[in-house]
Amino acid sequence: MLLETALTKYLKQNFSNSLSFNEFIDVTPPAPEDDTSYLIYIHVPFCEELCPYCSFNRYIFEKDLAEQYFRALNLEIQMYKDMGFDFKSVYVGGGTPTVMPREISSLLTGLRKNFGVEEVSLETNPNHLTDEIVQVLVDSGVNRLSVGVQSFDDSMLKQMSRYHKYGSGEEIKDRLSRVLGRLDTLNVDMIFNFPTQTIEMLHNDIATIKEIRSDQVTFYPLMVSDITKNELARRFGSISYRQEKSFYNEIYNLLNDEYTIGTAWCFSRKKTMIDEYIVDYDEYVGVGSGSFGYVQGQCLANTFSVPDYIAQVNAGKFPLMARKEFSLKERARYYFMMRLFGSSLDLEMAERVFSGNFQKTMWKEILGFRLIGSLQKNGKILRLTRKGLYWWVIMMREFFTGVNNFRESCRSTSGI
Repeated sequence: MLLETALTKYLKQNFSNSLSFNEFIDVTPPAPEDDTSYLIYIHVPFCEELCPYCSFNRYIFEKDLAEQYFRALNLEIQMYKDMGFDFKSVYVGGGTPTVMPREISSLLTGLRKNFGVEEVSLETNPNHLTDEIVQVLVDSGVNRLSVGVQSFDDSMLKQMSRYHKYGSGEEIKDRLSRVLGRLDTLNVDMIFNFPTQTIEMLHNDIATIKEIRSDQVTFYPLMVSDITKNELARRFGSISYRQEKSFYNEIYNLLNDEYTIGTAWCFSRKKTMIDEYIVDYDEYVGVGSGSFGYVQGQCLANTFSVPDYIAQVNAGKFPLMARKEFSLKERARYYFMMRLFGSSLDLEMAERVFSGNFQKTMWKEILGFRLIGSLQKNGKILRLTRKGLYWWVIMMREFFTGVNNFRESCRSTSGI
């Protein structure tokens, strides 16, 4: 426990510094590399209600504003096309992207027509698992549908303010069962380590997942940003990481017989897309208000104000509000963390990406994690050990918490 606590403390400071964007200025994205296909992340910030633990950029749904927003999304995507970008994969997150299913369908149809798109992943909530909406998504070429469930326990759903929106755990289970098989992959998003969650609740959640035979399940650890800390404490009590490791071990042990590791916290029955597209794609473009992109070592952030986003795009300007150019060390650390989050890292490929400087730059980290038993080296491949899987859960938890804190600073800067 002492090592985990020390790592959490170190990473909080480390990621806080790495995600410090000192200038909020009008910027333009760098041009694409020749003959390179990118992933495009599309952010749809609208929700019928706002969940207390969520730090993503989100707004209460307003139909007129959302219609303007979708028109602006199409314009921003066209701006990237005009620059020469080509997109192989699409990930649509939120918010609740299916809040306007016809607009999403039109957007995805346009992407498939204008780019070399091969796979589409999209997020939704249980109340949108209707025959009509699901058929629209199937017809639009969605391969992977990720459903935000978080828990099947009714008491937990009530504490999260999700019970009245999405129904009981049993009702959510029934909706998922009806959808299974209609798309290539049905992923169920869950959260573990809420203060009031017990090991019995976790066991029941996992048993439900296995009963449904969901194609994929992603178990996120609770991520507490500065802005959500007080509200979560008010609803659930003091936030602690004391149970996190034991919860994660139960998740791994109970899923390991039917699922394989896609990332440290994503388990799949077959090879498929995952939520953490940053594992499979070194570079990606972000469109929509509050989205992030990572191109040629630069992290790019769009404005978090929806009205400002619409106005800038309509004026023919990229709606980027901030840019952070990563140093060689920061880029190598990011690559190291993301590749190993997917369980392995090819050192020969890493050397090609970093022109022979990867191991020179990262030797201390590689040695340190090997010494504590988190990494093993097989030839030119680094792999996470069983122990290392949980260490990477800690690392990614703190990375995304840092991203969430940055989101809140952007929202504050935007006057939201």
